Amino acid sequence: MTIVATALMILGGAVAVLAGVGVLRFETTYARLHAAGKASPVAFLIAGIGVAIDLGPEAGALLLIAGAAMVLTLPVGVHLLFRAVHRTSSNDHLLIDDLAPAEDAIQNDPQ
Repeated sequence: MTIVATALMILGGAVAVLAGVGVLRFETTYARLHAAGKASPVAFLIAGIGVAIDLGPEAGALLLIAGAAMVLTLPVGVHLLFRAVHRTSSNDHLLIDDLAPAEDAIQNDPQ
């Protein structure tokens, strides 16, 4: 195992731990989801680069496919979680709720 690969794997693990701390420490659900949704693909990609350096091009290709899938699908999943939280919780902490008119229009639609 090379020094660079080891350093990248440790750095990826550290980013994942920081994301976990953010999930535990942030006050609002939105901030918690943001910490988890932004840091987890970054941590995976950093650690994946380290593993790809250590294991070779075949493993690197598989990790590239997994990383691409994560980067493409995770933002959509986090957005859907944000929307579900917004619909089901009180939003007293928001100064301006830009989604309220759209939500009201959907609820009042006779279809």
